[in-house]
Amino acid sequence: MSFSEIRKRFGTKLVYKNLPFVYFLAFLGIIYIWNVHYAERNIREIQGLKKELKESRWKYMSIKSDVMYQSMPSQVAKSVADRELRLYEQKPKRIRSKHRKLD
Repeated sequence: MSFSEIRKRFGTKLVYKNLPFVYFLAFLGIIYIWNVHYAERNIREIQGLKKELKESRWKYMSIKSDVMYQSMPSQVAKSVADRELRLYEQKPKRIRSKHRKLD
């Protein structure tokens, strides 16, 4: 059997017979490539969001520590000293009523 006989017997018949399968494989290849690009884009987006979250967390901690420092009684006393305000050093007095409360 020569090459030309084999080509005649299997050449065009084999190609046309398997053309739907070739189209199916090409379709699967396109879906695979699209899926890889989609996954890489999502990974890049997640990494960007993680970085943004880390920066936001640092800003939050910095602002929180500043607020905690500024709300200390000594710092509040320093900030209102020019207005002639001072801390009340006596305990508060409790006022009691002889009448019951109406709730």
